[in-house]
Amino acid sequence: MKRGDLLVGRWGASFGGRRFACSIGRGGISAAKREGDGATPVGSHRITGLLYRPDRVAVSDLPEWAVPIGPGDLWSDDPRDPEYNHMVRAPHPFGHERLSRADPLYDVILTTDWNWPWARPGRGSAIFLHSWRKPRHPTAGCVAFAREDLLWIAKRLAPETRLIVR
Repeated sequence: MKRGDLLVGRWGASFGGRRFACSIGRGGISAAKREGDGATPVGSHRITGLLYRPDRVAVSDLPEWAVPIGPGDLWSDDPRDPEYNHMVRAPHPFGHERLSRADPLYDVILTTDWNWPWARPGRGSAIFLHSWRKPRHPTAGCVAFAREDLLWIAKRLAPETRLIVR
């Protein structure tokens, strides 16, 4: 563990000298993550990207490396897909989730290197940091924060920042 890491556990997170409430996967924290198990994978994960909805979030609220997403942007969650656990574009013939959701959960997404870029089918996909539905409401395996906390964290990330889940 290094100074500057984002630490996440069952009861919350800490980063940049602050503590945050967060939500984890409905399957708890697991060392044996599998697609669809609802678990948040234990370990050290690099933050690999920042995606955002430009129709809902001002680019001035984000670091310069943020990438806008739109209605055609998807994330493959189908282990049969050659592009499994990668961002893809619609139309897409394999199972996926839409990144431009009707709700605000994916207005800001920090992507991680969980099972990426060389994804092993079935090991789990799309371990993101995103906004929560409500405090402590479980996710499908991601780590979720209050929107204002997620934005605060995103603005302060350094290239070497890791998500440490224990």
